Amino acid sequence: ASQHSRVVKDGVVVDFIGTISIVKKLKEDLEEKLGIEITEGYTAIPPGVETGSVKAIVNVIESAGIDIIKVIDEPTAASYVLGISDGVVVDLGGGTTGISILKDGKVVFVADEPTGGTHMTLVLAGSYGVDFETAENIKIDKKREKEVCLQITPVLQKMASIVKKYISGHDVKDVYLVGGACSFEDSEKIFAKELGLNIYKPYMPLYITPIGISLAGLKN
Repeated sequence: ASQHSRVVKDGVVVDFIGTISIVKKLKEDLEEKLGIEITEGYTAIPPGVETGSVKAIVNVIESAGIDIIKVIDEPTAASYVLGISDGVVVDLGGGTTGISILKDGKVVFVADEPTGGTHMTLVLAGSYGVDFETAENIKIDKKREKEVCLQITPVLQKMASIVKKYISGHDVKDVYLVGGACSFEDSEKIFAKELGLNIYKPYMPLYITPIGISLAGLKN
């Protein structure tokens, strides 16, 4: 179950009541589809999110009737789906670029900066002279993907430069892109040009991290 929203920004809950309402609705939808009651779960956050924001996210989920067992970072969650033990996982989310470096199956470094899909939408809003919601609809319109990609290439380049900065000095060869902001077909080429490394993007990158959160629960 999923729902597009703007109640969380850069890993921070900006609409507490609205977020609870959405989580409750998604929980009810899943319970109806699966025929079970959902009482416990895992959640994930962008790397580097402050403690207060983590508590707010946990409070939202628990207010919706789900007890949180553990909080993990988003790139680490994605690594469970990718099935990798070495490499860099880059989670290009709505508000942030999250980075995790894995060595021998362990996370040895995490970082995060506030550049994500929201920034792409803002670029489109300025370019086309439209409001944020209209720009968001343009961004996700697959028929306009090539046109949109030309406009948001500087944002993807910025994301790649963020990754390059943080992985400098680390012995890595493979970079895995996940998250909705890397859904554009040229994203791998842009990152490959900036980083000079092997770039991989799985099918349906938007759902890799959410699935990874569930797998984290199964692993533990």
